[in-house]
Amino acid sequence: MRVEVLFPEIANLYGELGNIRYLEKSVPGVKIKETYVNEKPAFLDAGCGDGEGFDLVYMGTMSESSQLLVMDKLAPYRDELISSIEGDQRILVTGNALEIFGKFISDDTGEKQQCMGIFGFHTERKMMKRFNSLYLGKYGDIDVVGYKSQFTHSFYDDENLKPLFMTERGPGFNPEVKEEGIRYKNFMATYVIGPLFILNPPLMTEILREAGTDVKPAFEEAAMDAYRSRVAEYSNPKTGFYY
Repeated sequence: MRVEVLFPEIANLYGELGNIRYLEKSVPGVKIKETYVNEKPAFLDAGCGDGEGFDLVYMGTMSESSQLLVMDKLAPYRDELISSIEGDQRILVTGNALEIFGKFISDDTGEKQQCMGIFGFHTERKMMKRFNSLYLGKYGDIDVVGYKSQFTHSFYDDENLKPLFMTERGPGFNPEVKEEGIRYKNFMATYVIGPLFILNPPLMTEILREAGTDVKPAFEEAAMDAYRSRVAEYSNPKTGFYY
């Protein structure tokens, strides 16, 4: 299995590279390619120079200034990125990294920062208000738990845009909807952090199975005990979700 991690030096705001470290522990022989912000993403080059592609491309949460930098670096490759997504490249982005792929980010003054415009949604930012919450949702039949910590909410403008998760408790893409994140072909994006794979071994197992790799989660007994405990806690109506 081959995995490309985009911009690890800046896209790791909440320790989201933990997703990759856990994947490394779970998949013997996995090859990790780290692509830094001044480099072209390797998955966009057909064959990657050695006749192989990547089974998964990952990018994690970043600061608002880093968002601007990443958009500037990705802008020359927008058409290639769209072609790769349409060609079923498997991509997972977490936290506010997803906002880069929408239409724009607006702030309290009404100013708009144009984004990549690949998907039909927009983002509204309130820098004087951080939105913190727990999250409980579903990926098919799989329970998903995690956290959210953001200055933004996003809003679907394209009614045909499908979510990644369906929310059981906590906010969706914004507090008014149950849908959460984006799933288009093999492009997956979510505000849920955690890191996602460490908190959700069954979700990691399913995503990697879809990518053609059957895995047994590392530290399976302890990881599953913690996962089941969180699902039970977050399912309890007495558990508060906002903090």
